[in-house]
Amino acid sequence: MTLFVLLALVTAVVTFAGSLVVWKLSLKYRLYPKIRERDVHTRPTPRLGGIAMFLGILVGFAAAAWISSLGIARFANLQIVFQDPFQVLAILLAAGLIVAIGVADDIWDLDWLTKLAGQFIAAGVIAWQGVSIVSLPIGAPDGGITVGSSWMSATVTVFTIVLVMNAINFIDGLDGLVAGVALISSGVFFLYSYLLVQQTSPTNYFNLASLLAVVVVGACAGFLPLNWHRAKLFMGDAGALLVGLLMATSAIAVTGQVDPSQLGTDELFPAFIPIIIPFAVLLIPLLDFGLAVVRRLRAGKSPFAADRKHLHHRLLDMGHSHLHAVLIFYGWTAVASFGCLLAFVLPVYFGVDSGWAFLFIGVGFVVLAALTLAPLGRRKRQTVAAEADAAGITSTSGFDELAATDPRNDADPRPVPDRPAQGDHPTGAR
Repeated sequence: MTLFVLLALVTAVVTFAGSLVVWKLSLKYRLYPKIRERDVHTRPTPRLGGIAMFLGILVGFAAAAWISSLGIARFANLQIVFQDPFQVLAILLAAGLIVAIGVADDIWDLDWLTKLAGQFIAAGVIAWQGVSIVSLPIGAPDGGITVGSSWMSATVTVFTIVLVMNAINFIDGLDGLVAGVALISSGVFFLYSYLLVQQTSPTNYFNLASLLAVVVVGACAGFLPLNWHRAKLFMGDAGALLVGLLMATSAIAVTGQVDPSQLGTDELFPAFIPIIIPFAVLLIPLLDFGLAVVRRLRAGKSPFAADRKHLHHRLLDMGHSHLHAVLIFYGWTAVASFGCLLAFVLPVYFGVDSGWAFLFIGVGFVVLAALTLAPLGRRKRQTVAAEADAAGITSTSGFDELAATDPRNDADPRPVPDRPAQGDHPTGAR
């Protein structure tokens, strides 16, 4: 654990320093686009933070490789991560490719087809070098594990990576949103993969999935100070796609730690929680992605045509402040990810039924739903109060107008005689 904390710290420091350099250079050379109609921010802001994040991740991997080559007995098992260097190189090559595409888009605004083609190529590089979904927890009639062919495995892997990359990129619309969500989810995923490898191999605490998760945590932690509201630097498509790529790859990589032929269904199922965790964490982004695609296709537009109808935009339209909208996304992420982690930790380490984890998720979702919808109730109360005030003003104005038009209220300059006493006739006669 100490080594992982050190690697996360190194990645964070390098990312933070790189972010400062990128921010200053971007301002000096005006490397920032004009504000678009759908943008929430009101001043031009550089979008090249993904470069600093990629630099931090490279240094994190380099530090891990250097430590593994020192031959320190305590970290000897770290060499397992680099036992197949082509897998690591393929991941870094794919990450570099996706960052290059993202930077080009952040500067020159590439068309969606070019970006999508680049995403498929990057995902294909990872699947080509064996980081792919080996098996799925789809039980056969006898309760076994269905293992697909290598072609099917590569296909599912590529589409999964591309899907997660775009889901992450779609929610990158508020200051600190993607960095915070990825920090929470990847942190929980690291804890899970770290605990999982202890169960499958008690003498080995190192694996590719944990290393990927910890460098993502470090990169997001180092970038977040400059990306917090009001942001000085955005990660852009380069950073969002990079985070999505590594999150998906880390989840997929954990299946390589499990041999379906040696484990039964009951033992194999927990190994797929790391795949469930990213999708549970990305439930709202994936929902946002699906709604956006359907909405745009129904309008006769490209599914990747940008608009201002994403979920974070709707939260702002509901009445949430920028910070509150981001914190709500953090809340949903934390409940979903920690709930999935508890579903594994409680029965394995404490002998407690996993139903408590689902109770935690259920209560958390109810509380978050109330917080999410709170502005609607407040807005309705304000509307009712405003309508009541308007009705009161109208009613008062109506009485004033009637009073003003009443001829009895006109001032008469002639003296008014005293009214006769009751029973007396005005002329004195009865």
